[in-house]
Amino acid sequence: MKKITVLCVGKLAKPFCRDGCDEYLKRLRSFYDMSIVEIAEQPTVKREGEELSKRMSGESVLLDIGGDELSSEQFADLIKSAHERADKITFIIGGASGVDGAVRDKCARRVSFGRVTYPHQIARLLLVEQIYRAATINNGLPYHK
Repeated sequence: MKKITVLCVGKLAKPFCRDGCDEYLKRLRSFYDMSIVEIAEQPTVKREGEELSKRMSGESVLLDIGGDELSSEQFADLIKSAHERADKITFIIGGASGVDGAVRDKCARRVSFGRVTYPHQIARLLLVEQIYRAATINNGLPYHK
C-alpha cells in the first residue's frame, strides 16, 4: 500500500479541526497507509527546518502560498504521478513563521490552496480533505462532483 505522511509544525488544538482530520484519516486508510507527524514549534524557522528535514522522505510536497495553485483533478494527478516515482509522499505544513529555505529546496513540488493565508490547523484539514478527494478521483468514486 502506498504511503502518505503529513508532516507539520504544531498540534491540532481546535476540536473541529481535529474531528475533521480524524474523519478524513479514517476514510483515507482504505486507500493509503496514511499518517500525520507533528513536530513541536521551535524558537526559529531554521530549527523547525532541521526537525522537518530529519523526517522528510520519499517525494516531498510543501504547502506554500507561493506554490502552484491546482484544481482538485490536478492535485489528484500530482499524487498519482508522485506515487509512480516513489512509494511515499510527504506533505509538509510549516509553522506560523514559514518554512526554512533548506526545506523548500528539498521539496519536489510546492502547492498553494490559494493566495489567502489559512491558520495552520485549517490548512491541515484542507489538505487531508483534498488528499481524500484525490483518492476518490483516482479511484473513480463519486465523492468529487
